[in-house]
Amino acid sequence: MLDVLRRIVQEVNEARNLDAALSTMVRRIRKAMRTDVCSFYLYDVELERLVLMETIGLYARAVKHVRLPLGEGLVGLVGQREEPLNLEDAPAHPHFRYFEETGEERFSSFLGVPIIHQRRMLGVLVVQQQDKRRYDEGDEAFLVTMAAQLGGVLAHALATGALTRPVSADGQAVFIGVAASPGMVIGDAVVIAPPADLDSVPDLIPTDIDFEIARLKEAILKVRDELRSTGERLASRISAQELALFEVYQQMLSEAALGQEVEKRIREGQWAPGALADVVRRHVQYLERVDDNYLRERAADVRDLGRRVLAHLQEESAETPTTYPDRTILVGDEISVATLGEVPRGKLAGLVSIRGSSTSHVAILARAMGVPTVLGMVDLPLTRLNGARVILDGHRGRLFVRPTEELGQHYQSLIAEEDALSEVLEHEQDLPSETPDGHVMPLMVNTGLAVDAVASLKTRVSGVGLYRTEVPFMITERFPGEQEQTRLYRDQLESFAPLPVVMRTLDIGGDKDLPYFPIEEANPFLGWRGIRVTLDHPEVLMVQLRAMLRASHGLDNLQILLPMITNVEEVDSALRLIDRAQAELAEEGFEVGRPRIGVMIEVPATLFQLGALAERVDFFSVGSNDLTQYLLAVDRNNPRVAELYNPCHPGVLSALARLAEETSALSVPTSVCGELAGDPAGALLLMGMGFDTLSMNAPSLPRVRAAIRRVSLPAAQELVKETLSLDTPTKVRAHLVARLTEWQLAHLLPPTD
Repeated sequence: MLDVLRRIVQEVNEARNLDAALSTMVRRIRKAMRTDVCSFYLYDVELERLVLMETIGLYARAVKHVRLPLGEGLVGLVGQREEPLNLEDAPAHPHFRYFEETGEERFSSFLGVPIIHQRRMLGVLVVQQQDKRRYDEGDEAFLVTMAAQLGGVLAHALATGALTRPVSADGQAVFIGVAASPGMVIGDAVVIAPPADLDSVPDLIPTDIDFEIARLKEAILKVRDELRSTGERLASRISAQELALFEVYQQMLSEAALGQEVEKRIREGQWAPGALADVVRRHVQYLERVDDNYLRERAADVRDLGRRVLAHLQEESAETPTTYPDRTILVGDEISVATLGEVPRGKLAGLVSIRGSSTSHVAILARAMGVPTVLGMVDLPLTRLNGARVILDGHRGRLFVRPTEELGQHYQSLIAEEDALSEVLEHEQDLPSETPDGHVMPLMVNTGLAVDAVASLKTRVSGVGLYRTEVPFMITERFPGEQEQTRLYRDQLESFAPLPVVMRTLDIGGDKDLPYFPIEEANPFLGWRGIRVTLDHPEVLMVQLRAMLRASHGLDNLQILLPMITNVEEVDSALRLIDRAQAELAEEGFEVGRPRIGVMIEVPATLFQLGALAERVDFFSVGSNDLTQYLLAVDRNNPRVAELYNPCHPGVLSALARLAEETSALSVPTSVCGELAGDPAGALLLMGMGFDTLSMNAPSLPRVRAAIRRVSLPAAQELVKETLSLDTPTKVRAHLVARLTEWQLAHLLPPTD
């Protein structure tokens, strides 16, 4: 039987798509078990029903039409109990329910097993036989093993959208993707097609190489002009740093980049469209293989630029909509930054894309523009969506197509509540972040490439708590030089002067990599990253430190933060380099005062070296995301264990409370930057623990400020005391929700299911 199992698993894995895999599976199982029927039921979380998705032996017309809640019928009982059910006379069982459309009245024997993956019931696998037959232990073990094998396949298919979701009985369809920009909107879908198809370009030998090169340059020039115009149209809606994305595109199109490679390919004997397609495909294939999310998303940028240039080479373009509804939900296979500028101002209400993730450039711009966005929605039927009424939920990553009137009314009320809340919070944004009893809780912003409009933020924050310097390194093809870095850092320091700007030294490795400086490790989060990399490459760190110090001349608002510190010797080495950079600049006639120096508390070992660290640096910054990850031994990017990552874990909260107490005793100012600081409930906990400053992404500021202005310091301290007595993350979260509800602040929490 083991050989049979292996063959079935192999055939399922080799199937061209999931529907084919399911069809193969039920047929092979039926044959292997010598039974009459094999069926697969998927548990659809939106419908809260088990849906018959594939069968061999029951009537085909029942597929996707038979739906039953947990506990109903024998299949529902298996799903509810999450354990096998083996019956010789199924109709005699009190839970038996007959579905006329299946034709299953002919069958007596029943064996059903749940399909479970990571404690989550995904569906039920069933075999049936007309004769009365008690399936033996070997049969049951085989089906249980088969279900276990199927669990991983199904989980992956559901996560990627490879499994087509059922449509509800009322015609409403629900699709799930990656929440990339928050907000909710009801509007009309407008489906856009890509400018040209890179995969359908034939190979042709050019008759005139110079002519091919000339028309390539002309096409590139036209795309550069289009991008420049798009950037100008969006200039009033996004900040200068988001606008810099268009400069990145211009760099990609420069003769030293894409154009040069395509020209070389033309000279090797390929006409311009074919040469362009070859080069773009090669770049895209490379980028899609890298582990880093940010770099993978650059594949979308390269592909979009390639399509736009190809459209001009072919002297054709995809049909673009002539009119746009007032609340346009733009839907496409892959939406690019340039596409956003093509929608008339004021009409773009939402974005939905089959490809993409929250780290893509279009997601960055969508967040800056306040446009709800869901990406990675890979099971969208694009051909049937154009003009459809839809609800886009950017909080939960959902798209409802042709929603029911009841659902529409529900979302109308949610949107009205969110709009009212935003209006109230907006009026408070220039007010102090101060509790009703007068305790000041400074709020700072995390910035990088995706900083929101700097001018509007300056009056609302106490400075920049974390400037991610690695982002400029990630959008170039080499290490940026000292002059380039100085210019970038100077812009940031001047924008917020005289407020402090905490600049973290280059933090690559782990989930961040550079295309020109790859780091390949089996366990990157425990490997060569952060200060470990830059101390091993002082030539890189020295250029950055010199640039930071030069940029701070005359402003004196620079603070330097050292990431991924594990022991005090690393701090000593870094301090020596800072002193050296300062001395070198002084020798060059550039006198700069020494900035305040801090270390990130993110490696658990530093929790036990606070005294020694306090003797060497001026402040601490707690990287709550990585500290949580390391304390819980959970890689939050690993879907198998991501659910275990929880900053509300009692162990994490206890560690933070003890850390706040010890840093207070050492008189070292300590801030927290990370997701917990940007959560209104988490912010109240951190304030109650005694942390000095909270730093977060710009969109989190309004809700956190509102929570702080409505809860006194003693109340927050009591909340900490209550919370630390709880022993599970579920109890902690429930208690926080209950308390905020009691304080009439539940509306500040992010929407939940």
